[in-house]
Amino acid sequence: MAGGALQILGLGACTPVGRNVPASAAAVRAGVCGFGSHPYMIDTAGEPMRIARAPWLDIELTGAERLAELLLPAMEEALAQWPDEVPRRVGLPLARPPPRPGRPQQLADELLAYVADALPGRFVHAARFEAGHAAGHLAMAAAQAGCARADFDACLVAGVDSYIADETLDWVEACDQLHGGGPLNNAWGFVPGEAAGAVLMGTAGLAQRGGIAPLGELVAVGIGQESKRIKTGEVCIGEGLTQAFRAALQTLAPGDQIHNVFCDLNGERYRADEYGFAALRTGDQFRSATDFVAPADCWGDVGASSAPLFAALAVLCHRKHYGQGPLSLVWASAESGERGAAVIRALDAREG
Repeated sequence: MAGGALQILGLGACTPVGRNVPASAAAVRAGVCGFGSHPYMIDTAGEPMRIARAPWLDIELTGAERLAELLLPAMEEALAQWPDEVPRRVGLPLARPPPRPGRPQQLADELLAYVADALPGRFVHAARFEAGHAAGHLAMAAAQAGCARADFDACLVAGVDSYIADETLDWVEACDQLHGGGPLNNAWGFVPGEAAGAVLMGTAGLAQRGGIAPLGELVAVGIGQESKRIKTGEVCIGEGLTQAFRAALQTLAPGDQIHNVFCDLNGERYRADEYGFAALRTGDQFRSATDFVAPADCWGDVGASSAPLFAALAVLCHRKHYGQGPLSLVWASAESGERGAAVIRALDAREG
């Protein structure tokens, strides 16, 4: 994609297993499961629906207000290390859920109104991306392009999603995607989750002026498009995901390999098959393509918040010395066909 590498200057997260980045990353590392029973939603087998929700939020909190309660803490955490005296022009590429049952029609405007109230004057421009799981990758690509054109000094790439609305859960089950045990439930479905993530990215010059030690860098973003989408009945052989992988991986130096993989595999066969085909085509650029982390096992499927959250995990795994190396690939697959992949190079804490 257009645009060069950006420095990663701050991270933020708010997930069912942690209210900030360190807690969320530690929970995923430990395999902590944030799944639980919905207080009142019952599936067609007569069992409480299994979900992963932020336990400190009232289940009655809905719509843009619920998403704002997830998003704003993540944004504030990512911005926390930025010295107030450093001048900056910051863009806000915001990934959000696609149109679907249970999502307010005016969600983007309502969310941006909450942001403007909580963080007045912080952003010179906001862009909206609603390509589901791949929305965060589109936001990252927009951040790269905007900084390359000098439209901004930095971008806060943020994403938020929640499947917890009653209408959304009914829709997920009607599409035969709701995970559940027992003979009447779908063992190959996913656990609906909710979360927000944010990554502050800026130019090297901005980091130097502000005296901000980078945590890593966004090396490259690749975007693909899959025509054989889930729910169409067509057999997907990973062509769109391969396109995204190749676009991101072409920036690697000769001999470099990806050490860590973070992805939105969520239990659905479609996604697993898709990744298998893409990994077969590009496997020589991975240390081990089958050694991946799928955080949906801990915090459920978190949709549009996936990419910034995965980027945070990629940075933390190296800085905390439990990753296999500094180079990570974070990828996601949207139901509408968009595919995204990003190469993240993390810095050791002693380097940063």
